[in-house]
Amino acid sequence: MLNADLKQQLKTYLQNLRQDVRLVVSADDSKKSQELLDLANDISSLSPLVSVTQARLERTPEMQVTNAQGTDIRFAGLPMGHEFTSLVLALLHTGGHPLKLDLAVIEQIKALPQTLKFETFISLSCQNCPDVVQALNMMAALNPNVSSTMIDGALFQDEVELRQIMAVPSVFLNGELFSQGRISLKEILAKVDTQAAAREADALSEKAPYEVLIVGAGPAGASAAIYSARKGLRTGLVADRFGGQVTETVGIENFISVKATEGPKLVASLEAHVRDYDVDVMENQKALKLTKDGLYQVELANGAVLSGKTVLIATGARWREMNVPGEKEYRGRGVAYCPHCDGPLFKGKRVAVIGGGNSGIEAAIDLANIVEHVTVLEFDSKLRADEVLVRKARSMGNIHIITQAQTTEVVGDGNKVTGLVYTDRATGDVHSVELAGIFVQIGLVPNSEWLKGTLELTPRGEIMVDERGQTSLPGVFAAGDVTNSAYKQIIIAMGSGATASLGAFDYLIRHSEADTSAAA
Repeated sequence: MLNADLKQQLKTYLQNLRQDVRLVVSADDSKKSQELLDLANDISSLSPLVSVTQARLERTPEMQVTNAQGTDIRFAGLPMGHEFTSLVLALLHTGGHPLKLDLAVIEQIKALPQTLKFETFISLSCQNCPDVVQALNMMAALNPNVSSTMIDGALFQDEVELRQIMAVPSVFLNGELFSQGRISLKEILAKVDTQAAAREADALSEKAPYEVLIVGAGPAGASAAIYSARKGLRTGLVADRFGGQVTETVGIENFISVKATEGPKLVASLEAHVRDYDVDVMENQKALKLTKDGLYQVELANGAVLSGKTVLIATGARWREMNVPGEKEYRGRGVAYCPHCDGPLFKGKRVAVIGGGNSGIEAAIDLANIVEHVTVLEFDSKLRADEVLVRKARSMGNIHIITQAQTTEVVGDGNKVTGLVYTDRATGDVHSVELAGIFVQIGLVPNSEWLKGTLELTPRGEIMVDERGQTSLPGVFAAGDVTNSAYKQIIIAMGSGATASLGAFDYLIRHSEADTSAAA
């Protein structure tokens, strides 16, 4: 099952095991079952601490990773592709290898008293799914009251349809839908440990003021944090999660000096680089309000208030919605925004892509290899994607491109999407298209709503900045896709983060000198 290189790498990892690990495999005569059994036997052959037994589990094929303490981590399907790392970590953590978590988080997980049965439906091409699976697996490794099962949605289609799952990752807790989409360990704990948010808010509010308080941890925020820390400034970085939109980007081929990488890999590198410096990172936080009372203050959703001599806003942008009837009702039930994550759930079905830019045409090309047929709807009279992508799309036999098409409604049966309605802008004719999925790829919206009335914004909601990243408020800077930057690119966001950080540094020097002169 595993090639020689993978076996050698895995053998090296398994040398870190400190206790016995038992792999329990539920298999039948199917090809996938035999592949899973072969995988288990390959792993067992690499370490004397790993054994394999066969037994009937809840699903088939399924493999349980367990130990003498009763750890219950399961993989329903073959954990390869993006999920192979999840399997390796499950083996290590079940085998007693220390988890790379703060001691406070470890103790919080161990203290959870209730039975928590997590089931995570994934696709093997989903780049966000492993983070969710790994977070839940860590909880299961630390607390015998917690179990975690990864379920390959493409393999268990009957269960996917029964539970009406049309987006991954979809997490169920004790049989009920718990979350859809990317969710961090801290967010999971905040939902299952109801007192966690209040405790965290109190701790955050007690923090001393920062010289530079950065809001947002995408490429711009990470760059700003590194530059500020290197200047010796007391730097705080508060964000929902590291990476922003980059985490949902699969192929990155225009990041200078790196021929090709993937979003999650780049995000992991960004986070590791930031944590090499003395930066106070505060994740799973959402900013609600910016005020000034001597120092600038940022109020968070959990009630905490952070303060700083300067504030640097790098909150990025999010996928733009169509804002048509039915879109919100069927989000996660046929309306999707990540073709790489959710595309495999529509295998053999008909789907639409809304948008004819690079993202839209790339999505159509990727989906065409999975689904039966792709209809691309572009509002403009021509496509805006690069010509090389357009030629590729037109060469594929199952992609149909319609221009001057204004989507007006998402149609469903109450449970899932069944089609859409669009108007031909040239003729005014109204058309209906029957399909199972709609992938929206029509650009980004800046995450700046919380700053309306506080900072000067463009009509599109972008923060107005000058050449130093300075906003309309002295001492408040901004960078990245949330600003009026002409182009929204990863490398440009990083550069603007560095620029805004240096602008804040210059402001602090001049402000300090002004204060000293006034005092004299």
